[in-house]
Amino acid sequence: MEHSGVRSDSQSFAGSVGQFSPRGGAAGSGSSISDSVTRGTEAIGVAANDAMNAAGSDLQSLRADLNSLKDTVAKFVSQAGGEAAKSAREVTSNVAGQVSDAANDLADKGAKMASVASDHAKSFGTELENMARRNPIGALAGAVVIGVLIGLMGRRS
Repeated sequence: MEHSGVRSDSQSFAGSVGQFSPRGGAAGSGSSISDSVTRGTEAIGVAANDAMNAAGSDLQSLRADLNSLKDTVAKFVSQAGGEAAKSAREVTSNVAGQVSDAANDLADKGAKMASVASDHAKSFGTELENMARRNPIGALAGAVVIGVLIGLMGRRS
């Protein structure tokens, strides 16, 4: 029932607008309302147009900022990748140097060991030769025993 009250208010407003007469001083009030509506419509259109233009410029600014951010991130990633590659090269170079140093150390130690072994073999050979000269029969007996042992081992295999 509230709707009927609203209708009666709007109907009474419409009736009162129609009651103004040109003589009563409200002579262009019908056109004044339509002018107001037209001005309101135009103001709303202008405001909407301004809002659209502002949104468009904001969108352009946002696009520019995003493109700038994209370029900055790409530059950062490129520099970070370059630094990572440089670090990897340095680490690889350091490891290769350490491995090379270790290999050189091992080679030097191996050469020293071979030299010491060669010296021991020479001194052992010299010692055997001296023993054989001092005791030739013992040397022959030792050679026979070694030969028999080698022969026995050869049969078992």
